[in-house]
This record gives sequence, C-alpha cells and structure tokens, in this order.
Amino acid sequence: MSLVYAHRGSSGTCAENTRAAYLQAIADGADGIECDVHLSADRQVVCHHDQTVDRTSNASGRISSFTLGELRGLDFSGWKGNDIPAGYGTVHDQLLTLAELVHLASGAGRPIGLAIEIKHPSEFGRDLEDAVLDTLDGLGWDAATSTIGSVGISFMCFDAGSLRHLAARVPAAALCQLITGPNPAKTKALHDAGDRLGAEVAAVVYGSAEEGVPLIDAGLAGIAGPGVAWAREHRDVVARWLAAGTRLRVWTVDEEADITFLADLGVQEMTSNHPAHTRSVLTRHGARP
Repeated sequence: MSLVYAHRGSSGTCAENTRAAYLQAIADGADGIECDVHLSADRQVVCHHDQTVDRTSNASGRISSFTLGELRGLDFSGWKGNDIPAGYGTVHDQLLTLAELVHLASGAGRPIGLAIEIKHPSEFGRDLEDAVLDTLDGLGWDAATSTIGSVGISFMCFDAGSLRHLAARVPAAALCQLITGPNPAKTKALHDAGDRLGAEVAAVVYGSAEEGVPLIDAGLAGIAGPGVAWAREHRDVVARWLAAGTRLRVWTVDEEADITFLADLGVQEMTSNHPAHTRSVLTRHGARP
C-alpha cells in the first residue's frame, strides 16, 4: 500500500510545521513527516515554510532576520484558531529546529520517514544545504543509507541546483525533485504588485519542471515529487517514471478522487495535510502500488 507523508505535519489539524503538527502526524500513523527548512539569522536550521513569518505568526519580517531565540518568542499556532492539544507543548515550544524534529521522529517507536524540503531562494545560498547536512552529521546520519537510527531521511527541493549540490554527499535514492507547472498569471500578479520576494519564489517553484524533469529522467533524483495536478496532466511522464523504477511522492493529496487515482497509477508515496484520512481511503480502496 502507498506510504503516506504528513504535509508540514498533520497540518489539517494543527498549525503547520509545529511540534503539535508533527506529534499529531505520528499519532495519526503517518509513514513519514514532511518539513520545510530555512536558516535563522544565527544560522540555525529551523522548520518553517514561508520566507517570512507574516502568515503563520504574530510578527512580520523574513525568517532569516530573526535569531532562534527571537523565533522561540513568537506564536506560530494562534493563527490556526484552535488550541494546542494537551501534551503537545506550549505556544513557545512549537517552532522546532531540524535537530529537534529528528529527535521527535526518533521517538515515534517505529521506522518513520523524514522528508526535508529545502526552501529557495535563500539569502544564504548553498550554505543552507550545507547547514542541513552538518546538522544531520552531528546527529549520526549515515550518508550511505540516509538514515539516523529508525528515521529515513530524504531531501526535496523545487530548485534542481539544490539537488545537484546535495548529490555530492547524498545518494540519488534520497533526493526528491519537486515539480509543478508554470503559472504565468500568478507570477505576473506578484510582479505587478511589486512583491519582489514572492516573484523570486515563484520563479523557482513555477520553473521547476524545466530543469527538474530532465534531472529525474537522468536518474540524478531517485524520487519524483510532482503536484497532483501536474501528475494528472502528465500521466504519460508519471507512467514512464514508474516503469523506470523511480519513486513517486505526489503532493498535496487530500481528496478521495486524487488518492484513488494515484493509487491506481501505482504511486508509492502521497503527501497529505490529513494523513489519517488519506490512509483510511487507501485502506478502503485496497490500493496496491
């Protein structure tokens, strides 16, 4: 049966990329956890999605402008509008470093995957990738198997250059090239609004297929990570990858029609905001990759 990764933790239930969301993902029986990483001002690898803290905290500004200590003082849960479940920590326990997330995953009591999405563009350039690897090295990461104890580590990015950089130290089987199609309307709207940062992010995300598809075809990334809409639009490419032995990790898969469609294609991994629901649908569907 397809593996289910929790997108930013169980982000349908708890605030994304928080201790609560990750713990809930483990409680929900997710096979893996997906997180996003940036560097703080003091070069700590922290789990957070956006380039800024505006959307998911009670502050504003680029995440890279805050030290880890300053980030600890922010509220990354309140925007969700529900209470932090009992036993999942206080408001100021919710932002985690990558090292803390690895320790949390190690305590799951079972093998679990950790998919680390490296967020670009970054003012730190490839120092971000190097800091991620240095952090993992310090935790006992075995590069040959890309594991830390019972935690299987994989690395994801929309930026093909990031995966090329990582490939010097990471086996192809642990590299996932994220893919989505171009979105000229959204890109133009960001430019027209004068949102330079948003436009830079859009250039990386919406330009991912141009370099990413050839990179997967060449076997430099052993995991293909298309969005579900892209997978539907490019079934022939998905079928080609599956026939070649490439793993597919499709995002973000919450709707029953998408879950069963991907299962019938033979997709091995799905990333979901609601991992318990996705697992339930797969079980009822009797999916076999």
